[in-house]
Amino acid sequence: MAYLVPSEFVTKMVDAGESKIHMSTRDTLIRAYMAGAILALAAVFAITIAVQTGVFLIGAILFPVGFCMLYLMGFDLLTGVFVLTPLAWLDRRPGVTINGILRNWGLVFVGNFAGALTVAVMMAFVFTYGFNTDPGAVGAKIASIGEARTLGYAEYGIAGWFTIFIRGMLCNWMVSMGVVGAMISTSVSGKVIAMWMPIMLFFFMAFEHSVVNMFLFPSGIIMGGDFSIMDYLIWNEIPTVLGNLVGGLAFTGLTLYTTHVRTGKKRAVQTVSV
Repeated sequence: MAYLVPSEFVTKMVDAGESKIHMSTRDTLIRAYMAGAILALAAVFAITIAVQTGVFLIGAILFPVGFCMLYLMGFDLLTGVFVLTPLAWLDRRPGVTINGILRNWGLVFVGNFAGALTVAVMMAFVFTYGFNTDPGAVGAKIASIGEARTLGYAEYGIAGWFTIFIRGMLCNWMVSMGVVGAMISTSVSGKVIAMWMPIMLFFFMAFEHSVVNMFLFPSGIIMGGDFSIMDYLIWNEIPTVLGNLVGGLAFTGLTLYTTHVRTGKKRAVQTVSV
């Protein structure tokens, strides 16, 4: 596969961040909506396979198909813009401001949530034949995930809250590696291979992804999960979003930008005369 050296693909990251900040409101919302919807469908797909086979690893292996689809279509996830847009500000690109970054994050959050919620309602309708039957094994599994990953954390108080936060950090460390991985190649096959591995890892490890959770938890509530909207926000979505922001920016965005764009001075080497 065609390979770009680090200094080239990190510059592409900065260019991408600048482009997203200057994108129109309409395009930002459309791209975020589609990204949230496609990732939600991929989550349903992976959970369905895991339930039907009884092997979670198979679901994790196949989940990245959704990430690859939305990335190749040029759609945007909150986890991606968390990493890319601050780099444009650090690089002092014209017209890039903190307010512009926050505006982009807010619009992408709204678009991702709307897309994921749309799929949650549609799949709940499908699983229950129009809310006339029980949701079945897959629906019950989604509801149980919602309970376990809200009330399950709440049992441990502040330690549980920070567990979600750290899982969110680890998640976007891997997810943003997928975003960056797609930039190291100019071929479709190269991009897909580079994206697949870190996305599979985060899903199998059950790390917390804010956009996947925008589907899982509303879907769980609709299908009878025994937790509230406030449980979802306080004991999952808010710490997950914060963890995704810190993990993606600190472990991927800033490290790559610092060492490949704003590199340090070369070390002086003393020569010894013979």
